[in-house]
Amino acid sequence: MIIEMKVTVTVDRSANLLAPVGLSTPAATRLGVEVEGADAARVTCAALQQGALILTPTADRITLRYGFDAAAAPCPEAMFAPHDSRYTRAHPDLAAEAQEIVADGGIAAMVAHVTSMFDYGHTDDRFYDEADAMPQLCDMTTGSCVDINAYLVAGLRAARVEAGYVAGYFVPEERRDHTTDMHCWVATREGGQVQHWDIAHHLKMGRRDIRPGLNPKPGVRVAMSHSMGWTLPGVPFADFKLLGEPVWFDAGGWDQAACRFELSGYDALDAAQNQPVHA
Repeated sequence: MIIEMKVTVTVDRSANLLAPVGLSTPAATRLGVEVEGADAARVTCAALQQGALILTPTADRITLRYGFDAAAAPCPEAMFAPHDSRYTRAHPDLAAEAQEIVADGGIAAMVAHVTSMFDYGHTDDRFYDEADAMPQLCDMTTGSCVDINAYLVAGLRAARVEAGYVAGYFVPEERRDHTTDMHCWVATREGGQVQHWDIAHHLKMGRRDIRPGLNPKPGVRVAMSHSMGWTLPGVPFADFKLLGEPVWFDAGGWDQAACRFELSGYDALDAAQNQPVHA
């Protein structure tokens, strides 16, 4: 069965829109993306080996239809490859700490440590905003899924663990056919086995006993892209953080787009994703 995530963007300015192309994972295979209401140019981030769309509006609404199949696909190798970005480069203090934690207790110990350093929430100023490498946290910090997962990936990679950052959408069970914004999570690979970690969802549920799993909170997710630290032809910003949902851009900066996110095929995606183990 084809699963579709439809993203509708209201065109309210004269600017270009940057959008992801979708991502295959062990829980869903990307089939492609169709665009209405814009001229589309595909560009590629060479370092991350993945594409994106630069969209020039031709109507008052842009619609992107992302198609997926519930069949399994391997995670892209580039998702786990070390990539030199200020968002994934660990400060030496964080690197030393992460190496010790992983040596003693493995991936789960590092996940537990990161969990102990965060309360879930959104702040205007992030602890790494002015840093050229991910700094070591010594006290509890408020962070979003983006902040928590950036810290986790930087630490795990410093400890030579294959870890990747995934951005996309989470559709909760109580909605089933829509969501309101992007979400992100972490995938690790050890001995060929892929596990998914979502500290933020555990914290939002009032839990700190983190266990691997794609959907600790009942629902499904649709992957759009991987990794932090993007540089794209035609986009005037190097090493930008991530690409989860469409964003407006021009020479002056970024601006969030007004989007509607609608899912069809919830049951098929639920059956494919909510299994005990993903290989």
